[in-house]
Amino acid sequence: MRKYLKIFLLVLLAVFLVFICYFFIGRAPESKEIKWGVSFSKKHAQSLGLDWKETYSALLNDLKVKRIKIGTHWDFIEPQKGEYDFNDLDWQIEQAEKQEAEILLVIGMKTPRWPECHIPEWAVNIGQEEQQKSILNLLKEIVLRYKGRVWAWQVENEPFFTFGECPWEDDEFLKREIDLVKSLDNKPVIISESGEFPLWIKAARYGDIVGVTMYRRVWSKEMGFYINMPFPSVFYWRKAQLIKNIFNKKVICVELQAEPWGPTLLYDSPLDEQEKTMDLEKFKGNIEFARKTGLDEFYLWGAEWWFWMKKQDKPEIWQEAKKLFE
Repeated sequence: MRKYLKIFLLVLLAVFLVFICYFFIGRAPESKEIKWGVSFSKKHAQSLGLDWKETYSALLNDLKVKRIKIGTHWDFIEPQKGEYDFNDLDWQIEQAEKQEAEILLVIGMKTPRWPECHIPEWAVNIGQEEQQKSILNLLKEIVLRYKGRVWAWQVENEPFFTFGECPWEDDEFLKREIDLVKSLDNKPVIISESGEFPLWIKAARYGDIVGVTMYRRVWSKEMGFYINMPFPSVFYWRKAQLIKNIFNKKVICVELQAEPWGPTLLYDSPLDEQEKTMDLEKFKGNIEFARKTGLDEFYLWGAEWWFWMKKQDKPEIWQEAKKLFE
């Protein structure tokens, strides 16, 4: 019995060493050209106390952003059952088109920004089956309205990651959403996952493109203190190569940390607390880290906050971000 236990432990040690060597040692090749974009949420801009149209316009006209990921929110688009209000989203799409910016649209129940699942009041208590019927109708309305005007659809936001105020998770329903979108348009479907912990296998099985997050310093609710992520830049490259070799699918970063992540929501956090996880030097560090991952497409998370900082007479990150889009 001891003999088999020793063999098992040796095999386990060998597997661990192979894992460490593969994912933590070495360097990724430098991407010849990186495409930089930003994420935008009308709801988040409003939560920061900003004029959301002014903020959005500044991204396009001052920063000169040419790739933008827009988070749609179910409660904004369908405030009453069956009654859709596309005025604000139409405006965002039109403004991006005027500047010839490529659009990535995030659709579904769970889309970027707190509370993650943006359920209108009328749909909160109708039950999962009825919610799902309404979500499919919502997706149909959005895809048919903006078909041919986006380069890709991101269906749901990190659907396999339990986070936010969400009533349920349903992988089979996610598949139905994807099938519906693909039946209505031939543009790629992106499925996103946390960049740090899973191997992205599930996202690769569902989507045409894998979208991942990338965070460097965050508040851990479970541990009660700030943590620096231990993963080197090559870690992301190795995982992306696995996805390419097994599924022949591309990995892009749809959420690169460029704003604070503290113990409270950003708009409830004092500035000195915010700067514990994001300031000019950390911003520069995250950009440099991203360059070393070997990935060639990034959407920076936090552009609304840069504009808010600019309004606080702290324009340094806004000015630094400009350099990416020159």
